[in-house]
Amino acid sequence: MKNEVLTTDLMAENTALKSKVSELETLVKFYEEQFRLSKKRQFGQSSEKSEYDQLRLDTGDSQSDESIVPSGEPVLEVVKEHKRKKRTRKDSLPEDLPVEEILCELPEGEQSCPNCQSKMHIMGRQHGRDELVVIPAKVSIRRYVTCTYACRGCEKSSDHPMIRKARVPESVIRGSYASPESVAYAAHQKFVMGVPLYRQEQEWQRQGVLLSRQTMANWLIRCTDDWLVPLVDELKRRLLLRDVLHADETTLQVLKEPGKRPQNKSYLWCYRTSGDANEPIVLAEYKPDRRACNPAGFLAGFSGYLHTDGYDAYHKLPESIVTVGCWAHVRRKWDEALKVVSPSDRESCNAMVGKRYCDKLFSIERELAVLDADERHEQRIIRLKPLMDEFFQWAHNLHVRPKSALGMAVSYMFSQQKYLRGVLLDGRLELSNNRIERTIKPFVISRKNFLFANAPRGADCAAIIFSLIETAKETGVNSFEYLTYVFRMAPNVDMKDPKILEALLPSGFKIFAAGEALLPCDTK
Repeated sequence: MKNEVLTTDLMAENTALKSKVSELETLVKFYEEQFRLSKKRQFGQSSEKSEYDQLRLDTGDSQSDESIVPSGEPVLEVVKEHKRKKRTRKDSLPEDLPVEEILCELPEGEQSCPNCQSKMHIMGRQHGRDELVVIPAKVSIRRYVTCTYACRGCEKSSDHPMIRKARVPESVIRGSYASPESVAYAAHQKFVMGVPLYRQEQEWQRQGVLLSRQTMANWLIRCTDDWLVPLVDELKRRLLLRDVLHADETTLQVLKEPGKRPQNKSYLWCYRTSGDANEPIVLAEYKPDRRACNPAGFLAGFSGYLHTDGYDAYHKLPESIVTVGCWAHVRRKWDEALKVVSPSDRESCNAMVGKRYCDKLFSIERELAVLDADERHEQRIIRLKPLMDEFFQWAHNLHVRPKSALGMAVSYMFSQQKYLRGVLLDGRLELSNNRIERTIKPFVISRKNFLFANAPRGADCAAIIFSLIETAKETGVNSFEYLTYVFRMAPNVDMKDPKILEALLPSGFKIFAAGEALLPCDTK
């Protein structure tokens, strides 16, 4: 009896130890995955393209398991050997650049013939080399001198001669020596070239101009409040009339945000038109938090499709807004799951299968890009929908650990399933939200240089300037020239006039730059 009790205790202890070992093995595998992924993020390339992408998928109508799910060794196809020239990028100079010709002549003493001592003449000129000349920024002062006119006839015959004074254009900031060019230059350098104001201050000092960063910051804020806010309001009105939009957000640190520590994060919310828009619009809005009320407030009155990532705040919008998920985020999860697998096991692992499903979806979508919206919608139902169904069915049958990289990829895909299928609703929709991620990237790069905003007012100013710069870039106009145009024209016109307001938008400046229309410059 005693031996039976001892045996039972040993068996129970053995079971507990096996359970503990199994739990520890699972934990070790999880830490190994996180370690590999951490090394890849720190030292590896950020691009999701890899050597495994060379195993391209069949993009025909067949969606059989054999085309995606690997079975044993990969099938190799022998192709005919061919040669092609290596593609090289050739630098070139624009033809419309001004040309300064340097005439290379003989010295005066050598222009006589050594045989007969006669004066030699130029019999021809040979084109030599071209050089690209760079002239650093030139600083000058623009001084307005007002002319006063009087009538000579009235001076002789009247006690009250006619006197008239020439009109002086209004300055961009009254009482300041700021010019449209200097304010536009500060904005362009910070938000396009990524040069923060303190570095601009140092560059001005090298040219002998004492211009502080505080002064430049005040210039930007003042000009934004006076001239740019009405333009952004008009762009927002037009944006909300569209049927398809994109949305994303990124962090922005604000030091003096009321009720928050300087280390806490605030957010820049970005919205833009989709690829179907004739007039591209990009708008950014600063908010101190990441709550769902922020996009709901900005999109009040909007009805249509909204491309987003998987952030839950976008799923709480009104029913009039249909949220469309991003397949690029799904592919990113499967790519991360693939990176944590040891190289020897990658060819036949489930992560590779999931990534190939995503690759095939994007491959088909690239083929459909040449179609119009209605035809693309029909082809998506025929080709993309069965492949999506097959993908979700395959992932449903997987047995994975929830906290593993593979488990998180599967979990993310099913949590977003409703929104990922949204792309099938309309041919104008896109398979990913990469369009706005590319748009918001310049701000992220600039943020790495200026690091933070000092106060909420500065953050609002940054959002408005970034909106107009990115809209100008999407419209195809030079952002510096556009801001200069606005700061020169806006103080001298009535911005409440809808026609003038339209002429000050990037699309209006594009017409103005082409010489097809002129801004009416009636004074206020």
